[in-house]
Amino acid sequence: MSIRLSGAVLSALSAVMLSGCASQQFSLGTSPAPEAPPVAAAPLPASIPAQDLVGRWGLAAYHKDEDRARTEAAARGQCKQPYNISRGPSGGVIMHLADQAQPTELSLKGGPDGKNYIGPGEDPAGAARDREIVAFDGRVLVTRFTDPEVAGRYGTSVYVRCGAETAPRPKAAKTSAKKG
Repeated sequence: MSIRLSGAVLSALSAVMLSGCASQQFSLGTSPAPEAPPVAAAPLPASIPAQDLVGRWGLAAYHKDEDRARTEAAARGQCKQPYNISRGPSGGVIMHLADQAQPTELSLKGGPDGKNYIGPGEDPAGAARDREIVAFDGRVLVTRFTDPEVAGRYGTSVYVRCGAETAPRPKAAKTSAKKG
């Protein structure tokens, strides 16, 4: 019985050793080729171009989804003191990061999840300093910070574009023609 057990143990050990050899590269007299560094995935472009965000915006924020309509109206009222988003020298937009007094250039980034983000260009899409673009129709921009602690403090931001496209449309002049 000990001979059979020894044969089984030797067979198992041989199989383990051979499997280890199969994963090893042997070279005779030459050094192994260095492994190529992993290739970083190229950042995905955002589906919203930076120039679409440039302009003057009324800004307000909410914490409860049911407050969005009221907050949008409040943001429209802020156009007397608009939040300006300008074009950055590297093609991004100039905006504030959370808790930063000075605006900085931020990039628009596409995420692998199909979402769009605004944040530092050196960070991957959806990183802690980013804000997700929740909605954008050209007139209203809704963003939320990706960091839950920051999002809890700032809420969901609603930007309403200031200018002719947000002003009430002038009523058509009434023409009264008397029939006579």
